[in-house]
Amino acid sequence: MVRRRTATLSLTAAALLAATPLITSCGTEHPGAAAVIGGQTISMSALQSQVKAVRDAQGGTQQSAQLIEATSDLDRSTLNGLVFDRVLDRAAQQAGVTVTRAQVQQSRAAAEVQAGGAAALRDQLLQQYAVAPGGIDDFYRVQAEAQALAHKLGVDLATPDGQAAVTKSLVKTAQTMRVDVNPRYGTWNAQTLTLGNTTDPWLHRAVAPTPAA
Repeated sequence: MVRRRTATLSLTAAALLAATPLITSCGTEHPGAAAVIGGQTISMSALQSQVKAVRDAQGGTQQSAQLIEATSDLDRSTLNGLVFDRVLDRAAQQAGVTVTRAQVQQSRAAAEVQAGGAAALRDQLLQQYAVAPGGIDDFYRVQAEAQALAHKLGVDLATPDGQAAVTKSLVKTAQTMRVDVNPRYGTWNAQTLTLGNTTDPWLHRAVAPTPAA
């Protein structure tokens, strides 16, 4: 069975989200944009390029039909992740958090050893988290950035309290960023910080465990 990229937020974090209003929009007014976050545009072409990369990678596997069926909402979940990345980047910047390329490469190298090699890691990330080979560095950059933000806040992101603290920080940042989403991808949900009815929470990549061998 293919597992989607998930990381359940605690009830404490959910309560924080429900209690905090955010600026929302039913659709972007920017032609050719999938979303606009804080004045930065995620173009339709950029979104579709990422989706195509995943589909191409899935199509080259023996489980292609199963993987494609399990990621039927790939456009929306990919856009949800891109919006999350922009907000996380802003929150990290405001907190004075930086992640170096060397840190990302160290995390990736450790994951490759644990998975049994680079090829095995590529297969596992594609199957479990719908990450294309070209997106692996970004996958570990997001994790490193979220972990660094949690460290800056003095919390452990692996715990419910830590997730709640990081979520609160992201909510505060998102309040300062106007989020416009193209209506073809659904409606931005201010209570759960998710797009449409996607089940992937905002911290889906931030606290995703390293795939097991």
